[in-house]
Amino acid sequence: MKRKVCVVITSRPSYSRVKTVLIALKNNPSIEFQLVIAASALLDRYGSIVNFIEKDGFEITARVFNVLEGENLTSMAKTTGIGILELSTVFDNIKPDVVITIADRYETMATALSASYMNIPLAHIQGGEITGNIDEKVRHSITKLSDIHFASTKNARENIIRMGEDPEYVFNTGCPSIDIAAEIIKNPVLNFDLYKKYGGVGSFPDISNGYIVVMQHPVTTEYSESKLQIELTLEAVYSQKLPVLFFWPNIDVGADGTSNGIRSFRENKKPDNFHFFKNMESEDFLKLLFNSKCLVGNSSVGIRECSYLGVPVVNIGSRQTKRERGINVIDVDYNLDLIKSSVYYQLNSEKRQTDFIYGNGKSGELISDLISTLKLRFHKTLNYN
Repeated sequence: MKRKVCVVITSRPSYSRVKTVLIALKNNPSIEFQLVIAASALLDRYGSIVNFIEKDGFEITARVFNVLEGENLTSMAKTTGIGILELSTVFDNIKPDVVITIADRYETMATALSASYMNIPLAHIQGGEITGNIDEKVRHSITKLSDIHFASTKNARENIIRMGEDPEYVFNTGCPSIDIAAEIIKNPVLNFDLYKKYGGVGSFPDISNGYIVVMQHPVTTEYSESKLQIELTLEAVYSQKLPVLFFWPNIDVGADGTSNGIRSFRENKKPDNFHFFKNMESEDFLKLLFNSKCLVGNSSVGIRECSYLGVPVVNIGSRQTKRERGINVIDVDYNLDLIKSSVYYQLNSEKRQTDFIYGNGKSGELISDLISTLKLRFHKTLNYN
């Protein structure tokens, strides 16, 4: 009998993070693959990924609409609660043998809690990482709710074991998003018209002589500062006089402040070198990154994929604090002069060498093989040393 493996994707970045896992699961003859899409991953406002998923040949088993509008602390908590209610019903209907959840966003808490209370074994990708903000609380909570752990780095695996998890169920598989980055390096040519293919708003600057990519999200514990933070970033990259390709923030608390800051900037500056996108297919996005002069913001893509691609990064603020990083990253606080000087430095630096902190591009197949053969359990074997 085939093992029913259910992957729950709750946000835009999570799909690119596990796309190669989904491919491997779909092609694994011993697995009945189930795919549930929920939360902000379904919302066009934040760049729905449904079209990309279906274009890639995946069949969606169930869709869960559970996001409560508001982008504030209360709506985050209530969105998680609604997610538990809805996902519990989905799990009861499709009866998976094991559920896979990804990373550290608050929506994933609903997946972890629903599976745990229904005695469904839970596997967690990207646990054990240290960042020092609200994501870390969520990530470590999911680790303790999980039964199988697919860590992205050696240190992350060791952190999970130190939390008391059974070493026989903690694996350093690398990060699945590196699988796509490894393929991009083989053929990095930017072979599509990004404006025609992905629309967006703003001017249409010529990017043939270089450009900056910006990806900055609000920080839950600093949500009241999100407007000021994005204004500083916008001013810093605007001063460089290069084309800027800007990606819309995620749904976290403070997203309204970030969005308002972007809109005010567009109205007041009327920049002729900025274009704003909601989302892109993962392969196209990584090609865009690889060919850029620099990534600016606070997205984990600057820490993970860019380390492998060798893209210079200016990481701003506390969102990625303490996360393992390569030599491609400069860390800076929200200070206009510091951001400007760091961006200028990175724009004039050479591409770095490939860094293998987050794996070598073989994660998807490894995770699929493990999840199809491991003895499943939903109880803990304590390992506190």
